[in-house]
Amino acid sequence: MDVLNKTAQPISAKKTRLDPTVLAHSTQAAAEAFIAAGTAENTLRSYRSALNYWQAWLQLRYDRVFGDDAIPVPVVVQFIVDHLARPAADGTWHHLLPIESDLALCKAGVKGKPGPLAFSTVSHRLAVLGKWHKLKQWDNPCAAPAVAALLREAGKAQVRQGIRVRKKTALTREPLQALLATCSDGLRGLRDKALLLLAWSGGGRRRSEVVTLRIEDLRRLDEETWLYALGATKTETSGQVREKPLRGAAARALDTWLKAAPCSTGPIFRRIRKYGQITETALSGDAVARMIKRRAKLAGLEGDWAAHSLRSGFVTEAGRQGVPLGEVMAMTEHRSVNTVMGYFQAGALLSSRATRLLEDDDQEVSPGPE
Repeated sequence: MDVLNKTAQPISAKKTRLDPTVLAHSTQAAAEAFIAAGTAENTLRSYRSALNYWQAWLQLRYDRVFGDDAIPVPVVVQFIVDHLARPAADGTWHHLLPIESDLALCKAGVKGKPGPLAFSTVSHRLAVLGKWHKLKQWDNPCAAPAVAALLREAGKAQVRQGIRVRKKTALTREPLQALLATCSDGLRGLRDKALLLLAWSGGGRRRSEVVTLRIEDLRRLDEETWLYALGATKTETSGQVREKPLRGAAARALDTWLKAAPCSTGPIFRRIRKYGQITETALSGDAVARMIKRRAKLAGLEGDWAAHSLRSGFVTEAGRQGVPLGEVMAMTEHRSVNTVMGYFQAGALLSSRATRLLEDDDQEVSPGPE
């Protein structure tokens, strides 16, 4: 079938020849702008931080400018051994970055303190470098077998030496109740209580998701239930709006906050000035993290608390109470079962009979044959 309209007039315009094998600078810039616009702000911030570090390190170690061309594989290998500590024959741990370079990076503000970096930090900076190369249509040096093998074995070496990945403390039911008990300080307490309960009971929401929620995203289902709509999140960018339920104590706390700070549009959780003036500005993600740390301190809780404690705590508590994994993931919107299973299993094991084999048997255990 001839789908061409042969009666159409030929297109005439000033010809601009493009090379089909190379991206024009304007096209490259437009592609980078799209990627930036479609990436979460927190992720963009971490990308900028990683690329700034690469730029400073390359200048110090190789006297070269980052971004001029692809990074060779030996340079990436050097980056790894410069920043990951390895065991020496005398039992001590060392990394190859010269102390003067280490101090210079700290002075430049791209490194927090002298010494080796965490394995997770090095892995993240390699991942960002890989993304940068793909965007530039260069060969990714981080995918080279030598780099992959070195990183894999370095990770094993650190694990064998007792170095573990630190995770934020999960905010399960009891510590959450302790935090809520501190929310007795007027308007700020009403806001923080509603925020904590929405983020936790509403599916372990990320702080970026909580602070972008608006009044317009709420829908009343009944006296004990709100529905709130999620738009674009870290893992969901299809544009589909998903409604999540908020029930019981969380719904009542939200009621109380909305009555105390009535507003028909705009952010649900807003900044409060020193003398109790509620602004129209949304609370920031960093402010949420600081609030959780502050209230954990007020409650006298020990642990490494952060905004992520709400998300991990929700999953852990759900496992502890025997909620099916599928229902949990429907609320949290985790895409990877592996990601959520660590927290879920930890909670499930807390109520497992396998952890109370002796306690469940009141009779004395008879000794086995000698």
